[in-house]
Amino acid sequence: MVRAMQTTFFGWRVVAGAFVLATFGWGLGFYGPPVFLHQVQEERGWSTVLVSTAVTVHFLIGALVVANLPGLYKRFGLPAITRTGTLVLALGVLGWALAREPWQLLLATLFSGAGWVTMAAAAINAIVAPWFAVKWPAALAMAYNGASIGGVVFSPLWVAAIGWLGFPMAALGIGVVMVVVVWLLCSLVFARTPQMLGQVADGEPMTAAVAATLAPARPVAPGGLWHDLRFLTLATGMALGLFAQIGLIAHLFSLLVPTLGEQLSGLLMGASTAAAIGGRTLVGWLMPPGSDRRRVASASHVVQIVGSLALIFAGGHIVALLIVGVLLFGAGIGNTTSLPPLIAQAEFDKADVARVVPLIVAIGQGFYAFAPAVFGAIRALPASSTTLVFVAAAVLQGLAIVAFLAGRKARYSTMTFASVAAPPFAAQRRARWGRDRSGGKVIVL
Repeated sequence: MVRAMQTTFFGWRVVAGAFVLATFGWGLGFYGPPVFLHQVQEERGWSTVLVSTAVTVHFLIGALVVANLPGLYKRFGLPAITRTGTLVLALGVLGWALAREPWQLLLATLFSGAGWVTMAAAAINAIVAPWFAVKWPAALAMAYNGASIGGVVFSPLWVAAIGWLGFPMAALGIGVVMVVVVWLLCSLVFARTPQMLGQVADGEPMTAAVAATLAPARPVAPGGLWHDLRFLTLATGMALGLFAQIGLIAHLFSLLVPTLGEQLSGLLMGASTAAAIGGRTLVGWLMPPGSDRRRVASASHVVQIVGSLALIFAGGHIVALLIVGVLLFGAGIGNTTSLPPLIAQAEFDKADVARVVPLIVAIGQGFYAFAPAVFGAIRALPASSTTLVFVAAAVLQGLAIVAFLAGRKARYSTMTFASVAAPPFAAQRRARWGRDRSGGKVIVL
């Protein structure tokens, strides 16, 4: 029986569901481990090195799983993988709470790390992508804001719940709520597709005028993604930006406390999360279709560099500059996660985007897993100061900009690489080149 066409566009309900999924995913899988680290140390007396290694393993395992998400989705379906991942994450977090030996803790990280990425950046992109084209930036920004809300809600919730119920009961209670909510979302929202409901992307037919505003996608270079400069520069830019962010954020609170105190430092960290939501939302809604998204990503990193410079010039004691620096740095945090998938959408065809996004997320996650340790080593240098930490963040952000801008040239040079995969286009291009040369003119296409 053919389903009747649904008049209300279902895509925004998908965005709302993805927002909730991201809230749980980041709340347990990203903002949870720092709280778990402290709690395990307090209860077990294990060394900082051991527990920090567990957090690194958590993120590295996640990077391996997220790189394989497209294959898992293709074989088992997105709803099934999301349900399984949620259950695995809940079991992993419970394992953190129940671990009595170091090997048990490391085993728990395999579950928590593998589970949370099925609710993180690549998964959110895969959920939202079928429903949007022109409005994809705004939709993805709204869905990704759930990640920031996850930090706002779950960081204090974990502390309060553990203090009230104890770590095991808090992990069990929050885990059960998450599994129930996400399984309902999978059944009622994520299991549906535009084709099932007789709908099209954005809820409106794509007109020729609107299609013309979208950047033309190019096939992947004949050698594959690892020979495609667009992919390499995109993955590098995202990885460097995330490394700078995670490394600085992991130490920022303790760097602010000597001057601002714990209460004001906590409020300022919360304000940086609000700035991240605002920055991501503004870019998502205001970025015009067809705009150069690599330039937008570079501009976002420039804002963060200015924030790092403000923190440098604050010298650790000028309160106004510390506040401005944290807010400016925070304004770009969300865009570092949400803009690379949008760049991929503009530069690759839809089939390739499904491979590109999980891979750049996996590379970024594998890279930033070591960021807290590296920035901690910088702080521990004999001649080091707080200023050197901010300098490192600014340099990494600058290198991310270099990578993104280098990829702008790669977008157009890929036309040459893709000529083998697109003979009709290549033939037309060679014909035009021949005519232009014979006429004494050279036109760069």
